Amino acid sequence: MRTFIALILLSFSISSFGQDVPGYSGKFNAIDRLLEPPSPYRTASGAPGEDYWQQRADYKIKASIDENTNELVGEETITYYNNSPHNLKFLWLNIEQNVNRKGNEDFGDVLGGVQDSISSLQIQYLLRPIDFPAGTDIQWIKDASGKPLDYIVNNTLLRINLPEPLKSGENVSFSIKWKNYITDRAKFLLSREGYEYFPEDDNKVFLLGHWFPRMAVYNDTEGWQNKQFRRLGEFALEFGDYEVALTVPADHIVAGTGTLVNESEVLTKTQKERLDKARKSFEEQLFIITPDEAKANEKTKKTETKTWKFKAENVRDVAFASSRKFIWDAMAVKLPTNTVLAMSFYPKEGTPVWTEESTNAIKQALEVYSEATFDYPYPTAISVNTSNIGMEFPMISFNGGRPMNGQISEQARRGMTSTIIHEVGHNWFPMIVSSDERKWMWMDEGLNTFLHQRTLAERYPQWSSTRPKDIVPFMMGDQKTLRPIMTNSDNDLLFQMGANFYQKPTVGLQMLRETIVGKELFDEAFKEYANRWKYKHPNPSDFFRTLEDGTATDLDWFFKGWFFTTETVDIDLAEVKWFQLKDEVATVENKDQKGNTKRISGSGNAEDGMGFGEGPQPFAMAHTPDGAYGQFLSRIDESQMREQLSGKHIYELTFKNKGGLVMPVIIEWTYADGTKEVQQLPAEIWRLNEAQVTKTFLKEKEVVNIAIDPNQQIPDVNMNNNVFPRTKQSDKFENMKDE
Repeated sequence: MRTFIALILLSFSISSFGQDVPGYSGKFNAIDRLLEPPSPYRTASGAPGEDYWQQRADYKIKASIDENTNELVGEETITYYNNSPHNLKFLWLNIEQNVNRKGNEDFGDVLGGVQDSISSLQIQYLLRPIDFPAGTDIQWIKDASGKPLDYIVNNTLLRINLPEPLKSGENVSFSIKWKNYITDRAKFLLSREGYEYFPEDDNKVFLLGHWFPRMAVYNDTEGWQNKQFRRLGEFALEFGDYEVALTVPADHIVAGTGTLVNESEVLTKTQKERLDKARKSFEEQLFIITPDEAKANEKTKKTETKTWKFKAENVRDVAFASSRKFIWDAMAVKLPTNTVLAMSFYPKEGTPVWTEESTNAIKQALEVYSEATFDYPYPTAISVNTSNIGMEFPMISFNGGRPMNGQISEQARRGMTSTIIHEVGHNWFPMIVSSDERKWMWMDEGLNTFLHQRTLAERYPQWSSTRPKDIVPFMMGDQKTLRPIMTNSDNDLLFQMGANFYQKPTVGLQMLRETIVGKELFDEAFKEYANRWKYKHPNPSDFFRTLEDGTATDLDWFFKGWFFTTETVDIDLAEVKWFQLKDEVATVENKDQKGNTKRISGSGNAEDGMGFGEGPQPFAMAHTPDGAYGQFLSRIDESQMREQLSGKHIYELTFKNKGGLVMPVIIEWTYADGTKEVQQLPAEIWRLNEAQVTKTFLKEKEVVNIAIDPNQQIPDVNMNNNVFPRTKQSDKFENMKDE
């Protein structure tokens, strides 16, 4: 009975831990309650469950562009497969072009609204006084037998009411005819699609993304993903096979998702021969259309048309670009399990820098991302030059960056190349590892930026890449406006979106890889996540659980602090004490009035500026009485211990957590002989007291300086309290934040 009561008391003390313990707020508690629970569809290890399912949609599309009216008219047949265990009475589709219609939500106000002086372009963003057609007009929807289907348009979403519920395990086919008004991209803030007009030669480059009605996602954790498109939160789509026929002016060149299946009909004999040669060119890119040929081509406008036909398998979207202005170069990239044709399309305004950088950047991204996750599975990877954006789609991306009068600064060149790498990298996240961009922007942008920065670091070492210190200014921002990473895509402020959804997740993954978990374990776990969820729809919980599963590391404390809060890192080296063992033996009577062994005062309170000048404080080692060993019969060899401690230096360091986030503590010891040693304490040292920790160290040599995280592996917002003694030397760490 006594044992039973003791266990009850112990259980009570554990369950109430955190309510009465000073310095404890539960940062190391499990995050299970913050995530959706495991299910037969998604396991507790982060993998798809045995009963995991997802929907599928196959498309056959015919569309044509009228260059004079800037209209796209299309017809599509969709076959939708209901692999869910539910019967569906209606279907939801995306028609995102409607976001461009006047009266819809816009981002004009983020530029500051009406001011004393305001540019005409800003007025257009803000009020759209010059109106123009925009959006998608649905002309009809019919079932497989040609009968009209009832439908309702709700802004950027389209609901089709089925005459009979679509039963689990069955499929349905239906057709849609629609018209899109292709808009001038210069008239929209954050415009990803439309045309770019070139007044000098009176030509356009058409960039067509989310240009056809597409099935919304229906899944096990949300049902229909029916959040409206508001420009920031991008796309959640189902996988399928596509057959696409695009009719454009006969002198246009089309770059599109998939394999061009009618080369002999749309390419000249010379162009086809060059393309065949490029498929075997692994060392250099070759021109399919040269700059001189492109310049000649843009001078004439044909009234005839050509139809370009593409096929794509197991993709979640298709996009294309069309223009008579395109220069076209290509080269082959050999991966362990696949050979990819890397291609770039750009107007003369992109030369010479696009010739120099674009296709090579595709190659570098394909190689680094494939090594980090899985081999790029598609036959082509395309980069198309445009202005002011970087936008991704399967196998093709639209990327900004151009020289001015043929010249480009090194910073602009880096930005352009970085954009191409980033957008090509989106083929992995979210085009294959298909997370929900409309809900969790960080799951595609953050993971992709992490590998994009790794590509820069490995393949472009001459250019800087994001490091933990770069997130410090953002984390030091106003806590009233900061939002955690785990914020829905459309709910973050536009001006902090880049830092919160791109940069901060990148820094978090860098810390896990390089500091907290280690490269070998982290890389295996990250690769496991990518392979578990390729061609599937992961949620944040699947990512968090897979990283823990693959590293055998409890990372709940990290995910909770870094992803779910806006707390900062500020580790203060608050106090340093230096001791040496005295020669004489102390007695057990060396106690204070409460019976505790007396402690000798320290030699370095950081806050009052003290250093090591007073020398070590002596302490005595007392004999351990037999009663202290309990029933153990063996005894410590005290003479050996005295010998081991003789002449050694003992340092007691007190750390204070002033920022809130718990992190590993990285200590750099500088010794009197000029040598240095780096020692890392795991974040778990904060488990019992998240506000303050004291740790004791035995050193062979005398220490003259101690620095916490001198290389800024952790984004500490105040490096001035990271050094001891407090001297002008601490200024160098403050300056590092601005480098």
